[in-house]
Amino acid sequence: MGAQEIIVTGLFIIALGYIIRIIYRNLNSKKGCASGCGKCGVDFSGIQPSRPVKEK
Repeated sequence: MGAQEIIVTGLFIIALGYIIRIIYRNLNSKKGCASGCGKCGVDFSGIQPSRPVKEK
């Protein structure tokens, strides 16, 4: 096996692992949507606004 084949095989295994990781994270989402970005499951209750909120 040549050096090029070893490099290509290694890159393929890394890419396959990355795809499996994305699928796993989407299927095992505990909070929020399945996109896996984490924005949907963020708890904003402890954050104070920097300026007062105007009531309409």
